[in-house]
Amino acid sequence: MGQTKTKGKLFTENWIPVKGIKNNMIYTYGNYKVAGVKIIPRNIFILDVQTQNNVMIQLKNFYNTIDYEFWLVVADRPVDISVYMSQLQLLYNNAKTPAMRKFIQQDMDKGTQFMRNDVVDTEYYILFKDNDDERIMKKVRSLINNLSLCGLSSAQANNDDLRVILDNFLNGGKKDQFGMVMI
Repeated sequence: MGQTKTKGKLFTENWIPVKGIKNNMIYTYGNYKVAGVKIIPRNIFILDVQTQNNVMIQLKNFYNTIDYEFWLVVADRPVDISVYMSQLQLLYNNAKTPAMRKFIQQDMDKGTQFMRNDVVDTEYYILFKDNDDERIMKKVRSLINNLSLCGLSSAQANNDDLRVILDNFLNGGKKDQFGMVMI
């Protein structure tokens, strides 16, 4: 994305301050970099009440220790089960009995329904901006360590994660199957 100005034409690129995405960061025209961590979801509500309360207290304390501007971002990523569906098709083709074919066909029907309904994985991120690479890495390490103390796994958001976040922001989570035509 760039900030190319075209006389008389309005493009999204004209108001989004993004130069590009590389090295697990979004580079902006204001000489800032946006980076962060992706939090691996964990259903704490299947745990006992005391453990749930402990996690919530630890998260509250963690958020209160962050002394810089940050954003909690929730992004939907389309689920791709095409490889799984191909494997099911191979199993179906090699099934020896009608009963086995019936079970595999039921799984394939469920997978087809799953794909038709545009099922997504919900992903969680903590993002921040900074202009110093050393501070960025220090903040990323600190976020990962502190989330670990809360019982949550996380990793630095990678280029693909950041693209999904921007795509969700710009397109409301909808994925287009057509290309762009510029005249």
